[in-house]
Amino acid sequence: MKEESATRQGGGAKKSAARQGGETKKACAAILAAAVLWGVIGLWNRRLMAAGLSPAGIVAVRNFGGMALLAAFFALRDRRVFRVERRHLKYFFGTGVVSVALFTVCYFSCQQLCSLAAASVLLYTAPSFVVLLSAVLWREPVTGKKLLALGLTLAGCACVCGVFSGGLSVTLPGVLLGLGSGFFYALYSIFGRYALAHYPPLTVTVWTFLFAGPASLVLLRPAELAAAFSRPGSWPTALALAALSTALPYVLYTWGLARTEPGRASILASLEPAAAALTGVLAFGEPMDLLTAAGILCVLAGVSVLR
Repeated sequence: MKEESATRQGGGAKKSAARQGGETKKACAAILAAAVLWGVIGLWNRRLMAAGLSPAGIVAVRNFGGMALLAAFFALRDRRVFRVERRHLKYFFGTGVVSVALFTVCYFSCQQLCSLAAASVLLYTAPSFVVLLSAVLWREPVTGKKLLALGLTLAGCACVCGVFSGGLSVTLPGVLLGLGSGFFYALYSIFGRYALAHYPPLTVTVWTFLFAGPASLVLLRPAELAAAFSRPGSWPTALALAALSTALPYVLYTWGLARTEPGRASILASLEPAAAALTGVLAFGEPMDLLTAAGILCVLAGVSVLR
């Protein structure tokens, strides 16, 4: 009888481990899909810039549009996502304003003081912040595999962003703002982890944008917006930006974050610049040099280490 009981327990443990492994693989796939959708944002941004919208205006359209789509969809389909306790609003202020809105302000300010390559690499210090904060807050282990993946993805991002091509220029205020953008970007995974302890991923995503959307309106210039949206094709492009490169990837990333460690999730999301580089090559005919190719391979290697 004891042997049969032990056998049943062993079989149950194996099934549980297999189920957990399947959930982890699904979470990784969702995060990688989110990174790809973020990476193709250039498809929409370039068209909106050609219509006369500034980068800051695009962020406002993106975040407010994402909020409007999510709020409208769930108002019709499932209003339960709007039910949260007042004491938990601080978490959504964290994901929406402190993370999504503030990282954008720091990032664009850094771009004005440093080269675009420097701003991009400083932004992708975010996984390092997530790994460090997760180790301090939740005792998440900093394994050799995680450090290897972090190193590969950071080196890959540096190559893709052109750090080694000689076009890097920085200033001390710009570096501080760039590090701020990486830090605030990282805080989505941190605040999101706290929020996910109380609510499902869809609720967390919707409330993130209920805060981020209005907060981003400070970046909007009404005259610029009116001129840009008077041009043909601007409305469908803005809709694609809000739906495919904002609302959907945040839903996917938050769903994956609920099922894996924040450090791992943030490192996997570093696939975004590689996806952006490939989008430039395939959609806009941009050249693919050896450093860019090496960077993409480094990012893919780092991602594969964690899968």
